Amino acid sequence: MTDNTNDLNEMLKIKREKLEELKANDKDPHRIVNYKDRTPASEIKDKFDEYETKTVRIAGRIRAKRGHGNMSFMDIQDESGTIQVVNRKNVIGDEFKEVKKYDIGDIVGIEGEVFRTNQGEISIETKSPELLTKSLQILPEKWHGLKDPDLRYRQRYLDLIVNPEVKEVFVLRSKIISEIRKFLDQRGFLEVETPILNTIAGGASARPFITHHNTLDIDMYLRIANELYLKRLIVGGFDKVYEMGRMFRNEGMDATHNPEYTAMELYQAYADYEDMMEITESMIETVAKNVLGTTQISYDGNEIELKAPWRRITMIDSIKEACGVDFNEITTYEDAVAIAKDKGVEVKENRGEIINEFFEEFVEETLIQPTFIYDYPVEISPLAKRKNDDRSLTYRFEAFINGAEVGNAFSELNDAADQRERFEAQVAKRAKGDDEAQMMDYDFVNALEVGLPPTGGLGIGIDRVIMLLTGQHSIRDVLLFPTMKPTGKNAVEEVEAEVAQKTPTKQVEETDEVIDFTGVEIEELYEDIDFETFSKSDFRVVKVIACEEVPKSNKLLKFTLDDGSGNERTILSGIKKYYSPEELIGKNLVAIVNLPPRAMMGIESEGMILSAIHNQNGEEVLNVLQVSNKIPAGAKLY
Repeated sequence: MTDNTNDLNEMLKIKREKLEELKANDKDPHRIVNYKDRTPASEIKDKFDEYETKTVRIAGRIRAKRGHGNMSFMDIQDESGTIQVVNRKNVIGDEFKEVKKYDIGDIVGIEGEVFRTNQGEISIETKSPELLTKSLQILPEKWHGLKDPDLRYRQRYLDLIVNPEVKEVFVLRSKIISEIRKFLDQRGFLEVETPILNTIAGGASARPFITHHNTLDIDMYLRIANELYLKRLIVGGFDKVYEMGRMFRNEGMDATHNPEYTAMELYQAYADYEDMMEITESMIETVAKNVLGTTQISYDGNEIELKAPWRRITMIDSIKEACGVDFNEITTYEDAVAIAKDKGVEVKENRGEIINEFFEEFVEETLIQPTFIYDYPVEISPLAKRKNDDRSLTYRFEAFINGAEVGNAFSELNDAADQRERFEAQVAKRAKGDDEAQMMDYDFVNALEVGLPPTGGLGIGIDRVIMLLTGQHSIRDVLLFPTMKPTGKNAVEEVEAEVAQKTPTKQVEETDEVIDFTGVEIEELYEDIDFETFSKSDFRVVKVIACEEVPKSNKLLKFTLDDGSGNERTILSGIKKYYSPEELIGKNLVAIVNLPPRAMMGIESEGMILSAIHNQNGEEVLNVLQVSNKIPAGAKLY
């Protein structure tokens, strides 16, 4: 280990010495301001017959070097791909010595003649080389690449350099978003922009991020949805509007959730939720066809057909189909509670929420092919219009593909009095401690009193659609810079410490933190066991990749862990009372990893996370065991 570190430090030192030598010889590459008239590497390869024997200019990063004597080879990577460059001493003369000093990672400009080698490889023979940027770091080794997901997300620039397939995902992302815009533009929708900083966090049930506006001296919220603003525009006389942009929700993080994500919402006057169904299925079909060239995708071993029309089924009928429970016949809250207890479903405050619990428990994961689930209970749809033939339901649907929701739509509520009542019900829930319940928005009620025409509204989770169309299983793989807890020198505590060291301060008396251990009760020690029995337990350091609350559980957190094996490990732990998911992401914990998998809330838990538990003054106190981030994931504890 020490030898490797020393070798690495020596290589970094040599790179910096080379740069200083260049500066001393008046060859500082940082003085170069451009390198124009370049030809992409892929174009040279694709149109070799046109470029053969012609002189071209390329620029890019050196990804590999090899050679001997008076000849050397370099693989140059630009945005379009990689091409081989051949350097000959008898062609470039004294500059050959300078070229030999180039390092992997350096950015160079090459002017030379296009030819094909005896081995048949399309190449460029260097006539004029130029070092454009000296790389001072060591790139990950070519063949093994950059595999650690945590490092890939934190240093996306390295990920893009060494993993070409990653760049392709983001090229596809851009094309998908462009096609969505094109689809909506062609249908006469106007793209608009609404505020990101809101005085009221409205339009969805979610926990907002809170900030403070110093000049106005008021708290403000990063938007959780743009729905209420867009509907104000329909009130103002626009017929078709949409917005695609970032939303922010201060909630858990997992494979399908990031605090900052991209959503698209659209609203169409004089339309309803059936019109929104047609737009949804037509848009995703069109985008898939134009970007992928097909409407069939493979995901999780499932062959999924995106071509319209998609299946349509009510929420109540889907539950009946899945588990035989018919809420058309279970019309009272008391009967709903009874059947929930019988089926082991969590009891909620009202019949509508119980229906939704049944749907999530028995139906959602089964919706592999594109499906519209419609007619949602009014209790979980505070912004949707009630059905005329059943006032307990709303004109609302959600679109599901591969067991995940990708879209949500309403026939929008335009009854101001009804909207006010639903806001008041949400405010009551908020007063009881539900920090995801919606706030009262008097101005929006006023807008409805001015008059909102019959309107259809649709929201699409853009990142989830991109995950499906690119075959990715984590939202972090379709976000260039996913939210990560800072580590190392970027960590808040380390930055503060560094600043403190540089800032003159008054001398203060240092005192150790005083911790009150009075009233602490410790459990009795267990009886001795033999060493052989103990040694069978496999204790490992595990790094928390993601952590989220388990739906319907008051105790459990779901951990996605790096255990050093190369495969992600899932462990459930009943510590929700003591920790929020966000504060554990990126931490190194200790787990027993050789326990048999145990099903909990329908999820297999593959081990046990260790915590220290004691009682103090009659209350249980729990601290999850954390170890230094300097210890690699997978390290075994003895």
